[in-house]
Amino acid sequence: MSRRAVVVGAGLAGVLAAAALSAHADEVIVLDRDELPAGPEHRKGLPQGRHAHLLMSGGLAAMEDLVPGVSVRGRLLDAGAHEISLNSGMVALTPEGWLRRWRHPGPRMLTCSRALLDWVVREAVLAGTKTEIRRAQALQLLGDARQITGVRISTETGEADLDADFVVDASGRGSRITHWLEALGVTGVEERTVDSGLVNATRVYRRPEGAEHFPLTILQANPYVSRPGRAGMVLPIEGDRWMVSLAGTRGAEPPADPDGFAQYMRDLPDPILARLVSGAEPLTDVHTSHSTHNSRRYLEKIRDWPEGLVVLGDALATFNPAYGQGMSVAALGARILSRELDEEGFTAPALATKVQHGVATPVEGAWAMAVGQDIWYPATKGPAPTTADRLITGYSRRLLKAATGSYPAAAALARVTSMEADASTLMHPGPLLSALNGPLLPPLSGPPLTPAERETLEALGSAGG
Repeated sequence: MSRRAVVVGAGLAGVLAAAALSAHADEVIVLDRDELPAGPEHRKGLPQGRHAHLLMSGGLAAMEDLVPGVSVRGRLLDAGAHEISLNSGMVALTPEGWLRRWRHPGPRMLTCSRALLDWVVREAVLAGTKTEIRRAQALQLLGDARQITGVRISTETGEADLDADFVVDASGRGSRITHWLEALGVTGVEERTVDSGLVNATRVYRRPEGAEHFPLTILQANPYVSRPGRAGMVLPIEGDRWMVSLAGTRGAEPPADPDGFAQYMRDLPDPILARLVSGAEPLTDVHTSHSTHNSRRYLEKIRDWPEGLVVLGDALATFNPAYGQGMSVAALGARILSRELDEEGFTAPALATKVQHGVATPVEGAWAMAVGQDIWYPATKGPAPTTADRLITGYSRRLLKAATGSYPAAAALARVTSMEADASTLMHPGPLLSALNGPLLPPLSGPPLTPAERETLEALGSAGG
């Protein structure tokens, strides 16, 4: 019997879910209301698309598993993406001080524009699987509270019912899954939102000559000083360009005008970003986005979850993009779907329930990292910190402080940040001992640059006046 799977949303989560389904369904149809670009171009349906994105190694590994025979990493690098070591290739100021750069490279991440990443992954999936993308808007789920049987869609020719044996909602931050479920009698969805009011402001520059090997540089916001957070990042992307992304929580939002953007950089806790960019040629206007709140639907807690339905990606949980976890969580969720299909089969009882419970694990780790910091900004909207939040934050800060001068602590944090390891591993004896011992080396008084990098920084600062 022919089996059809339908995925709502052609973003990263949806395309990867289609890859997972294609090995088991005879037909996989991905629905999206946008006209998708034919190349690495921005699209309207992705509000965060113009801002900084980091693809962690855990997420990349999941993508490679989902598209066998195609190297997503290789395609991205060939298209100009950069591969950066978390341990040695990054200059970072954290709330607990400057991180050192260790000789062991450890986990790596890829940096490029979100437009390039989405395009490369989409083309890889379309080339390697039997996936079809159709321009249509999903209106509601078909079926009942026990079994989903398809999706009602709207196209240029009108409305129609699209039958399916399996449906994945990967429609992103604007998902209407709660309303769709209520219409079928599935109620009581627990939701939580933590909103620090973060605003992203991003501008792309031509990378200055001589700065080809300057490391990714990031100044993190400090949520523990009872004032709004300010952050900034310079990261390399394809086309010999730098993406400069600034971020501020409620009360310290970065401006959208070029002069204000530059001044905001100068007002950050360290002048390194302003010096790097001072003489660089801007290639775009300043683009801003307010779609940065953390929001989670605890669908795994629904007692009788309808069969034939799974919710992935931003439709399930969104995270403050400052922490670089969203894309990897989407990829890990799609891989969990793939593995359950491999083990249980398309018609296994409670398949959808098992998947929905499984994807809650990577969501929880990313949620704890993002919300565990955002709740401390003074103007954050959401539940007040609990006793458990205070205990977790205290331990996290102690471990991060240790990481500024202890390789074991830094390595443990890098593995969790890269999503190669679950957050629970930070409670293993090694990290616990590192947190107890604290930093073994004295704190750095400034950014950990090599002599050549310092010369480059001096030259760039002088060129920019």
